[in-house]
Amino acid sequence: MDSSMLSISEQFYSKRISDLHFRHLRIASPDTSVSDCAKKMAKEKVSCLFIGKSQEEIEGYITDITLRDRLLAEDLSPQIPVSKIMESDMVTIHLEAFLVEALVLMFQTKSRYLLVVKNGNYVGWISRTKILTEQSQGPFMFIQSVKEARQIPELKEKWNRMPEIIHLLLSRGMKAGIVNQIISTIADTITQRVIERVIKDIGPAPAKFVFFVLGSEGRGELTLKTDQDNAIIYEDKANEHREEVREYFLDFASRVSTALDEIGIVFCEGELMAMNPKWTHSLSHWKRNYESWIQDATQETAMNYATFFDCRAIYGESSLLDELKDFMDFQLQKAPEIFYTKLGHNALQYEPPLTFFRKIKAENIDGEKQINLKHIMRPMVDLARVYALKYRVFESNTIRRIELLTEKGVFSKKESQELIHAFDYLMALRLENQAFLILNLNEKPKNFLILDQITKVQSVTLLEIFKVLEDFQARIKMAFTRTL
Repeated sequence: MDSSMLSISEQFYSKRISDLHFRHLRIASPDTSVSDCAKKMAKEKVSCLFIGKSQEEIEGYITDITLRDRLLAEDLSPQIPVSKIMESDMVTIHLEAFLVEALVLMFQTKSRYLLVVKNGNYVGWISRTKILTEQSQGPFMFIQSVKEARQIPELKEKWNRMPEIIHLLLSRGMKAGIVNQIISTIADTITQRVIERVIKDIGPAPAKFVFFVLGSEGRGELTLKTDQDNAIIYEDKANEHREEVREYFLDFASRVSTALDEIGIVFCEGELMAMNPKWTHSLSHWKRNYESWIQDATQETAMNYATFFDCRAIYGESSLLDELKDFMDFQLQKAPEIFYTKLGHNALQYEPPLTFFRKIKAENIDGEKQINLKHIMRPMVDLARVYALKYRVFESNTIRRIELLTEKGVFSKKESQELIHAFDYLMALRLENQAFLILNLNEKPKNFLILDQITKVQSVTLLEIFKVLEDFQARIKMAFTRTL
């Protein structure tokens, strides 16, 4: 997306009807013949003609489609009065309404045209096509364009445009949580297109399966610095077909991950991907995995496999993952206390970067004072996860987990607000920083923030957030580790 396209896209969210060159009304009398009306439309080069005695007394309208459906398709004479075929379900909108309002109104009423009103008078009209053209470079049409893409180079081009989209959304004031969901939706859609292509190339799967994502994508919290975290569950098959089924899915997974890496959703350094034989298994095998992680918990398994409790199906038979989650629920009901203790320790691995004198404690990297935003956010992710599992809240998104736990009375409303505001603020800062590095410095996105590049207000806000995190980590120590 070049700068001019970005400008158009940004403006859409603040533009009003009055900012557009909307069409002036072209009017014909109700007793005018359809033939003469069609000639008038051709001469004026308009697709919509309003019918009425004057601009103040409009009774209806006709369009190209009206002529097709109500005249030609009905074998009527073009000499009949236009009032016989005109449409009267007119929808109006005020001149100062936002384009977003107009678009929503059109979809709600299934109208292709709106009459524009100023001071109680009709002053013009606007078409759905005109508004969609204004919005055509925006993020929501962009998501639709991703859904329609099929070839790997085209999907790669879409993913490469993500930094501009993210910068746009944040600059328009959109909450970071919603931006995360949009990134995740686009990543999901790209993965779905790749899977469809691979199946087309190697043939249909020999068993029912589900391709699911884990970690930040499983939580719907993707940023611009992301890699692949995925796995496959396939249905249990008779022994004589087990090797054949397994061979298919490992080949399938390898092709999917290789294509995603080419697109820009890179390989996981820890090989937490379905192409790794450790993470493509039958349903019964996955059940044994979860039973072991819960019932025989160690600090190592808690650290390495906690991400598997943040999972979400994106392709295939979601019922397989649902069955696995039901099994997980059963195991959690009889989980030993040490399971939660070990998970609780995860939320204590990274302390807020505060000095003894309550200043921000930075790392010196390449001569710059920097902090790692991902590490700072991790205790909130871990905290929400351990409480969600303890109270059997089966939602993977961090903010949603906190909201549901608040409904259960685990957190007070004040605690919930502090956590959600802190998480949202840090995520927005992280996304903005990553987009800046890509767009302005042509660098790869990273989770480190250079402190000299933030404002005093941001610095003060970060300090307050770190104090909130410190309080919650103290709570975790008390609740899950029995230590102070």
